[in-house]
Amino acid sequence: MRIAVLVPCFNEEAAVATVVADFRKALPMAEIFIYDNNSSDRTVAIAREAGAEVRSERRQGKGHVVRRMFADVEADIYVLVDGDATYDAASAPRMIDRLLSDHLDMVVGLRVDQVQAAYRPGHRTGNWMLTSFLSSVFGRAFKDILSGYRVFSRRFVKSFPVLSDGFEIETELSVHALELGVPVAEIETPYYARPQGSFSKLNTWRDGLRILSTILKLYRSEKPLRFFTVLGIFFMLVSVGLAIPILVTYLQDGLVPRLPTAVLSTGLMIVAVLSVSSGLVLDTVTRGRREMKLLSYLAQPPIRAG
Repeated sequence: MRIAVLVPCFNEEAAVATVVADFRKALPMAEIFIYDNNSSDRTVAIAREAGAEVRSERRQGKGHVVRRMFADVEADIYVLVDGDATYDAASAPRMIDRLLSDHLDMVVGLRVDQVQAAYRPGHRTGNWMLTSFLSSVFGRAFKDILSGYRVFSRRFVKSFPVLSDGFEIETELSVHALELGVPVAEIETPYYARPQGSFSKLNTWRDGLRILSTILKLYRSEKPLRFFTVLGIFFMLVSVGLAIPILVTYLQDGLVPRLPTAVLSTGLMIVAVLSVSSGLVLDTVTRGRREMKLLSYLAQPPIRAG
């Protein structure tokens, strides 16, 4: 059984050798692929010295790197992990065993921080808020949607259309699993602080807003009927609110003194009807697209242990 460890890297010279050594020890039969994303330090040279196969992706952003890795690498099981040495390589065999024994398509490493500095309060709060929002929209299945430590089956990887550019890729992976209803699980794994000399590329507010924007876009594209119905109800309520005083005045005096408001109210009601109608049409399109994704997923053979 072919196992590939996929490590996206950007300026990780302080950590990449540790990552390669730890995963070589934990998964001695696996191939380790380092995908460099325009690093300006010695990440590439150190990764090669450590014995990993090094490739590159010139378009900046983790989403671009994951898209390239999923397209290029052929394996039966894929381990995706960040190159910052914060994830526990020793947990990989346990995650793979769970994938095989329970016939799953994705196992997520649920981060359990070992030191306070490993998981900054801002990131913890943002992760909780985004996870809660995702659960309310798509259904509860994950406690840590932003974990960068995941194990996949081949059929999941080769049927996943990567659309994200940056760190919102983890959100997209989670939504893809929820939308197709594929079997997934989470396993608690230790989460460590970065080694000295390694620095996080995440920006709490910028990347948090990008992830929230991704969730809203996926909500619009995957659940258009609900999304546009909510918009339609909003416009309808505003329209009715504007129309009531005009209707009362008309019934009392037989006049429509605020004609622009009446026109605005009528226009908002038309927009509300169009919004719901658009949701109905797009829901049919989305259903067909989801069926195509599912057929692509089913076209790949399942993993057979042993």
